[in-house]
Amino acid sequence: MGIDFELTPKQKRPAGEPCCEPVVYPDVERAQAERMGAIAKALGDPVRIQLVDVLRKHAGKVCVCELVPLFDLSQPTVSHHLKKLRDAGIVGSERQGLWAYYYVLPEAMEELSAWLT
Repeated sequence: MGIDFELTPKQKRPAGEPCCEPVVYPDVERAQAERMGAIAKALGDPVRIQLVDVLRKHAGKVCVCELVPLFDLSQPTVSHHLKKLRDAGIVGSERQGLWAYYYVLPEAMEELSAWLT
């Protein structure tokens, strides 16, 4: 039992002409996508997710010296992860003497959360 299909030869489309129309267009503007991408990239490390979780649950600012015992990492490594989170705008910090105190910036997480829902 055979089925006959009539095949049409392929034709080259003119230069610059799209092969098809996009199914949907992005709602996220480029600048917003770059901000959310930086946040997502910073949260791409499990230690950073855990750091944000601890800071989020804490009622106030948390000293680095309080965070180091929670991880099997040196203080400079924990500080490095916190710097990446700070650079992405996820956490803020204040210096008091020798120590830095960190806290979550809720507005950074709200934008990402709103997009995900």
